[in-house]
Amino acid sequence: MKYVDQAVCSAATVVFDSVQFFNKYRPGPTFIPKWSDKPLLKSWQKTKPQLGWPRQTDSLCPECVKEARSKIMNGDENWQSLLTEKTGEVKANIIERDGEVWMVKDCPIHGHFEDMMAVDAKFLSWIERNFPGRDIRAHNDEGLHNHGSSSIKHGRGSVLTVDLTNRCNMMCDPCFMDANQVGFVHELTWEDVKEILDNAIKIKPRRQMSVQFSGGEPTMSPYFIDAIRYARKLGYNSVQAATNGIEFAKDKDFCRRAFEAGLRYAYLQFDGIGNDANGHRQVGNLFDVKLRAIENMHAAGIEIILVITIVNNVNNDQVGPIVNFARENPKKIAFVAFQPVSFTGRDEDITPQRRLRQRYTLAHLAGDVKKQTGITEPTRDWFPISMFSAFADFADLVKGPEAQWGMVSCGCHPNCGVGTALMINKETKEWAPVPEFLNVPGLVKDIQKITDAGRAKKFSNFMLAMGILKNYKPFKAPKSLALMDLIKKFDKSFALSGEKKTREKYGASDPNRTLEDAMKRRSDPWNLLFIAGMWFQDLFNYDFRRTEMCIIPYAT
Repeated sequence: MKYVDQAVCSAATVVFDSVQFFNKYRPGPTFIPKWSDKPLLKSWQKTKPQLGWPRQTDSLCPECVKEARSKIMNGDENWQSLLTEKTGEVKANIIERDGEVWMVKDCPIHGHFEDMMAVDAKFLSWIERNFPGRDIRAHNDEGLHNHGSSSIKHGRGSVLTVDLTNRCNMMCDPCFMDANQVGFVHELTWEDVKEILDNAIKIKPRRQMSVQFSGGEPTMSPYFIDAIRYARKLGYNSVQAATNGIEFAKDKDFCRRAFEAGLRYAYLQFDGIGNDANGHRQVGNLFDVKLRAIENMHAAGIEIILVITIVNNVNNDQVGPIVNFARENPKKIAFVAFQPVSFTGRDEDITPQRRLRQRYTLAHLAGDVKKQTGITEPTRDWFPISMFSAFADFADLVKGPEAQWGMVSCGCHPNCGVGTALMINKETKEWAPVPEFLNVPGLVKDIQKITDAGRAKKFSNFMLAMGILKNYKPFKAPKSLALMDLIKKFDKSFALSGEKKTREKYGASDPNRTLEDAMKRRSDPWNLLFIAGMWFQDLFNYDFRRTEMCIIPYAT
């Protein structure tokens, strides 16, 4: 069968290259969709920040920022000064040193600061080379993106984070938010929640984005279920909760009500395999709680993303076990998100020695996945998350100018997020890294060619199918993966066979989906397991070029 697949792929290569030879001439004009006041961008129109090294950027002095914050909180200074003055801003140089990438900066008041950006310069160079460019400039956002130098300038974001409360039923270290420790309760009212979600829709480009309710522990908010329902009503097709899972583990009915309200994903805190590996969270049986939460949420129809805060020399030895846990549970886990520690909140006053000892970069992550599992090659199988914005650009083209929402687009800076993927058979657990049997950079370039040509929907879909086949390597794929299985994966994601047929075959994925739809989408025999790393900034490695194109805006 693989020989037949190879013959089909060879023929598709000839068809794609022959058609594209003519297709590149006289490209169709771009258009302005309803969800934007600016036209879609061709690949050559996309801008990029300065990349590579040595390079200079704008950063912050950690001590100046803390002093300014104290003055504002004490009433000694007006917070609006942050909009007009460059409070705490300093120049920073990004350099290579001994095969590593470092940020070094000097404050005229507080002196020298430096921090590691990548433990492997070759890995970061590979990631930056694969960055496809920024999204459409943000617009219609004057009243919302007014944060001085930290204002978002490109795109709209992928995950809108809304902190419903700072209350929590745990006392974690680390804690990005310093929950339960600030001496007061900050909790959004129902009117606050509605105002935030209503305002977020105004920003253009109006792309679909996940709304992630966070905290503290969001399930402790009295408006948790109502907030999910309201976000779904407004049209967001992906509503998430960043949760420790305790409430979901305790109550199956709570899981059911959350799903019925519109909760699609649980962003489940998951720091290791076994209770000992979770000991730093100060809950003795926390891993048992996680397993119960996974069972309950999965049964209710909620999809589960494992979220791991990685601290060097604390739990980085759990990278491999967690990937293997997800690999062994392909029916329940479709995404693993590693978050290298960000020294904010409770850990902002960390000593320099401890900070450098515990710093963990995205290059560490890719290296640890290989070392601990034998899976993936860092400079072949890992890519910037933003590389997949090429798929969003294609979807925007074929959905046409009448679409009410743009496709979700992860157009972040290449230093912010990386990812790879495994294809796993849900029954036999046979697997292979996707980049091993699919030429991802080649496919992305071919998709850009199709999108840039700007042809009609059916022709573009046909060319995408040819492009997939052209870049597919059957003999590197899992033995039981048929060519049609791969085509179905793309059809399921991009509705190549049409919106109506896709809904009938795979189940709905829009805000009106039901439990039946969720189960139908799970009936796919293959799990595409994404393994991603998302590195949030802190005062020690802050880069305004990253903030300008941030895909995880916080709503206040």
